Amino acid sequence: MNLSEHIAINRQLAECVCQRLTEEINELGFTEADIRHYPRYDDADFVLIKDPYAGADNLACYWYDEPKKQRIGRLQFNSDGTFYAEYDVVKPHPTKTRRFVEGVTAWGKAEQIKSEAKLLEMPE
Repeated sequence: MNLSEHIAINRQLAECVCQRLTEEINELGFTEADIRHYPRYDDADFVLIKDPYAGADNLACYWYDEPKKQRIGRLQFNSDGTFYAEYDVVKPHPTKTRRFVEGVTAWGKAEQIKSEAKLLEMPE
């Protein structure tokens, strides 16, 4: 299977994962004006990565900032049907002054998408 086929086959799940990451960001209390980039499947750069154990190709999707110099997120589909995604937020929490939002993550399979925010304590 080539790269284009992997992109097409994973589209529906990828768009659900992107939506879940976006919801996780918004549930923290950020407004759309606070976030410069939200994860969108069509905005990703795609590559195939060989699974060292199964020998199959995994689709990896990477998001970059505007000048495309720094990676701000990734989503990988594994040959066993699982996925893992992370997307950077890197901002102080909008309502909890002692917290900093590093990013959001999502993982699972098509039937079960789990997600959470990665929060850090602000130094005193």
